[in-house]
Amino acid sequence: LIHFYKRMWQDWSGHSSDEEEGGDRSERGKRRTQERRLVGRLIGTDSPPNERSDGSKSEGELYRQLSKNLLGSEGQGLGNELSAPYEVPQFPIEQIQSKLNRVKDGPRGVLGLQAGLQGGSGSAQVVEDEVDFSEFQTSDFQRVNISGEDNTGVPVEDLHSASRLLSRALNIREKYMTISHQVFPTNVQRFLGEMNKKPVREPTIVNKATIAGAPELLRRLQEERRQSLNHPIHPPRTETDPWDCPVPEDCGYKMKIVKGVFQVYRNEEDLQEDKNIDYKVPDLAMFVSDMHHLCAMIADGPLKSFCYRRLSYLHSKYQLHVLLNELRELAGQKAVPHRDFYNCRKVDTHIHAASCMNQKHLLRFIKKTLKTDGDVTVCTSGEKTMTLREVFESMNLTAYDLTVDMLDVHADRNTFHRFDKFNAKYNPIGESRLREVFMKTDNFIGGKYFANLIKEVFDDLEDSKYQNLEPRISIYGRNMNEWDKLAGWAVTNQVYSDNVRWLIQVPRLYDIYRVNGGVKCFQDIIQNLFQPLFEATIDPKSHPELHSFLQYVIGFDSVDDESKPENAIFDADVATPEEWTDTENPPYSYYIYYMYANITALNHLRSERGLNTFVFRPHCGEAGPVQHLVSAFILCESISHGLLLRKVPVLQYLYYLCQIGIAMSPLSNNSLFLNYNRSPLPDYLARGLNISLSTDDPLQFHFTKEPLMEEYSIAAQVWKLSSCDMCELARNSVLTSGFSHQVKQHWLGPNYTREGVEGNDMTRTNVPDIRVAYRHETLTEELSNIFKCVTNTEN
Repeated sequence: LIHFYKRMWQDWSGHSSDEEEGGDRSERGKRRTQERRLVGRLIGTDSPPNERSDGSKSEGELYRQLSKNLLGSEGQGLGNELSAPYEVPQFPIEQIQSKLNRVKDGPRGVLGLQAGLQGGSGSAQVVEDEVDFSEFQTSDFQRVNISGEDNTGVPVEDLHSASRLLSRALNIREKYMTISHQVFPTNVQRFLGEMNKKPVREPTIVNKATIAGAPELLRRLQEERRQSLNHPIHPPRTETDPWDCPVPEDCGYKMKIVKGVFQVYRNEEDLQEDKNIDYKVPDLAMFVSDMHHLCAMIADGPLKSFCYRRLSYLHSKYQLHVLLNELRELAGQKAVPHRDFYNCRKVDTHIHAASCMNQKHLLRFIKKTLKTDGDVTVCTSGEKTMTLREVFESMNLTAYDLTVDMLDVHADRNTFHRFDKFNAKYNPIGESRLREVFMKTDNFIGGKYFANLIKEVFDDLEDSKYQNLEPRISIYGRNMNEWDKLAGWAVTNQVYSDNVRWLIQVPRLYDIYRVNGGVKCFQDIIQNLFQPLFEATIDPKSHPELHSFLQYVIGFDSVDDESKPENAIFDADVATPEEWTDTENPPYSYYIYYMYANITALNHLRSERGLNTFVFRPHCGEAGPVQHLVSAFILCESISHGLLLRKVPVLQYLYYLCQIGIAMSPLSNNSLFLNYNRSPLPDYLARGLNISLSTDDPLQFHFTKEPLMEEYSIAAQVWKLSSCDMCELARNSVLTSGFSHQVKQHWLGPNYTREGVEGNDMTRTNVPDIRVAYRHETLTEELSNIFKCVTNTEN
């Protein structure tokens, strides 16, 4: 079109000299007059534009005049930043967005206005919408889609086979999660419900047509938006005694342990008749069968190829998404007032209480305590007691001599693949006596110094306001009194913060206890670990401090060196816990199953009593066989580490589909099992796995006062993470965490449990709706591809 106009203007202004050399001048004059009138009507003037002194017009002036008249006066306000989006904007984001909207709408807005002006006897009738539908619609961004029926790139037979296997694996996980009162994604549950012919509630797809045709929905959305804006960002602080809580009466239930799993009975008569309450806890035979099925799945060749292809596609699709939408995501973040990465909520979902401080903090605390409490008796040596000053004199040390290098608690190159040396780093100056004095809850002084040290860490958290912790604290299972001692330590020393929730870590150390004569069989550990919890649930008055403490415990962890040799796969005829009397340590999956089974029974009982329930979030996939990840997929809500998923595409794809939380600690892995530049974290993030960053052990791996921010900053520098990436990781950490639903409503928004953009509140999370919509749509597409094949095959 421009070339056509250029040609006409050249003819009109005398630039076409070829025609002037021949032909009839009068005919040419008539033709030029007609062309001049046509162009005049097109550009809105009957007189020629400004010409040069020689009567000609420059091409630049010509194009500017044409664009001005063709695009209208609206085009005058558009700056060069639209044609060069990589340049620094000269205007606030609101002005740029309004200009983009005008360009995007094009002539439709003008035509609509003209139609309104022309209608109804020439009177202007401009009808304004009462509602801005745009705030309820899905984010507008460049989507990447694959057209065609077959968009998976594998043969139809392999696709159908893979879909059947994957859907069965998802069915297995849903069964175990539902029984144990742990979280299972609603979108996967919906697809499984459709496949299994169960009634499911379809989510409301919110778009302009839906809203316009449903006034009730519109009013509900408006009210929810109003409530979201009015919902406070910060949860109310605890002003009263945090340990003061209602104490239910004794319900009269009885319980006993049978083959390693606690059974609950309604009364003494049922106990005598062995009529237990059926909580439908999966037995060992069922678990072994399901685990064998999944182990066979991860070795299936066509399924491995299918999952590898899908993961590669997800990675490439994310790279295209970032290429096309990175600037839009950044603009979305800039449009949010006040909120940025520093003041959006983050939860350190994997950190150990004994090492939650950095080495300089520990050094300062030891020096200060030695000066102020040097004459306090802190431990025993044989039959005599020792003061803190005598402890240091026995090591020929004074407070002045102590340095960070002398503490020697930081991991170094010598701890790589040496878990024994890493554990030794928990002993300051290599002395287990100092660890007992300063880093234990059960010692001669009742854990006073450890409580004071942890409370200083909590004070730093509350000063930062937006960082939160889920520290692990140990229960070993060596005797029944451990729970009461731990609860008494927390209550007596007032070890509490609104920013903290506890997980109980259970070390897998049966072999050591058995050799030392602490236990006679594996069932002793299970009984010591869970019987006080059942007693405190049935009759809270029997363990009042434990009952108070448990309201801030969110779950259990299983810890130890995963690289220890073991028989990873076992059969259903394996020895039951009361029969396991060997000095050999049971396999990882054996530990995991019996912990899961008792947590499930306990959760049913606590739910029935109106008390909080627990989740299971073990260390898994840091080293050792991949069967650890298989048992965690079946039994656990989320895991820590998950490094070995990079070697098992089937499991990695299943973890993606189920959005299983993975708390990754690349600095910890760098010192123990995997160099930082080989960490799979950026690949997991690109593919859409539900990962979050955590510190693991700041005492061993970090240098600064804010170890979680140190973890984020190093990851951002090494992998060039954007602000959107880091805010997404922070949002994932809150979703994975065990903080209460009410607290998460303050941190993420009152509707955070909904799927997609509807559950995202940018003013709290600082995650653009574009990123949330991309993640949700991509996951839904993957699930649709799988379940569509299963449904078609059945039909």
